[in-house]
Amino acid sequence: MTKLSVNINKIATVRNARGGNMPDVAKAATDCERFGAEGITVHPRPDERHIRYSDVREIKPLITTEFNIEGNPIPSFMDLVLETKPTQVTLVPDAEDAITSNAGWDTIRNKDFLTEICGTFRKAGIRTSIFIDPKPEMAEGAALCGADRVELYTESYAAGFRLSPEKAIEPYLKTALKVRECGLGLNAGHDLSLENLEYFIRNIPWTDEVSIGHAIICDALYMGLEKTIQAYLSKVKIF
Repeated sequence: MTKLSVNINKIATVRNARGGNMPDVAKAATDCERFGAEGITVHPRPDERHIRYSDVREIKPLITTEFNIEGNPIPSFMDLVLETKPTQVTLVPDAEDAITSNAGWDTIRNKDFLTEICGTFRKAGIRTSIFIDPKPEMAEGAALCGADRVELYTESYAAGFRLSPEKAIEPYLKTALKVRECGLGLNAGHDLSLENLEYFIRNIPWTDEVSIGHAIICDALYMGLEKTIQAYLSKVKIF
């Protein structure tokens, strides 16, 4: 059954815009769990414009479900992950000045680098997921790198959903089948929403986890955080 991991970066963005500790990011993380979230995701960037490294250290001992840290495996990020030892690390090839993640890894071209990174985290007992575009060959490459899972970058699915759900899901289904064939776990994230989430899960029911942040926080402005998380859970708990 698919798990819902809530990305709390946007909560930190609101806090950082004003300074101080309102909203309290650590409390938000535990509240998300209390409201039903089955994991918490953070994506600290080098400029700390939303989640800070100090947030990660504060949140980790509070999490009772799964803790997922996303990011580009630069040395400072590697050190943070090895120090805090989350349930999962998701490797994302984002540039330091990227507004948000905008591409997956080329797991073939970067095989040597990713193999070394996956090996380091495996030795530390941390499940490793590689963020990829919906291309079967990238899933095969991730398996060869020693990853435990991949996370499908779902921006193009979300962008094409309103025009043609069938066409939008097609490359994701093909890639998800290859992921399963390779024996990898399957995550998905980026621009998933109440509008498009259920269709994705119905077509790829072996999805292990979805990581959603921006849409959840936007919906929570109108619905409240607890009701929003429950609404998203209803979209993934359909089997």
